[in-house]
Amino acid sequence: MRITITRTANGVGRVDHDGKTAYTSHPSMKKDLHPDSYRLVVFEDLNNGVRFLTRSTVASEESVKWDDGNEYPLVKVHITSASHPFFTGEERILDIEGRVDKFKARAAAGQAAREKRAAAASKEARRESAKIEKAEAKAAASTQPAT
Repeated sequence: MRITITRTANGVGRVDHDGKTAYTSHPSMKKDLHPDSYRLVVFEDLNNGVRFLTRSTVASEESVKWDDGNEYPLVKVHITSASHPFFTGEERILDIEGRVDKFKARAAAGQAAREKRAAAASKEARRESAKIEKAEAKAAASTQPAT
């Protein structure tokens, strides 16, 4: 077994171990960046009641007795991998806030506004053509000699 340790120009350590290269961290990384207060915590999914025992630093005032007989802090969450459609494979359409209805109402209002503008433009065009016809008739009547 052959191990070679070298330092690169930017201070990153390079370890060659039997032809495989691994890099160590930069020497200027911050120390004590991550918390040391990890402990076992139970997360409960409020959608389906599934519970997970894992390590976390999250604070909790509630506790629950786990299957092993020990008591652990309890954190209640709304969505976990046990209830999220991406992980469960079931696709649901949730329209809690009426988003589809709001979209349809906005689309209908937009269509009504377009129709109103088109009707107003048509009415204005008819008025203009009527004015032109009236002016032409008046001009034609004034150029004809009276008999």
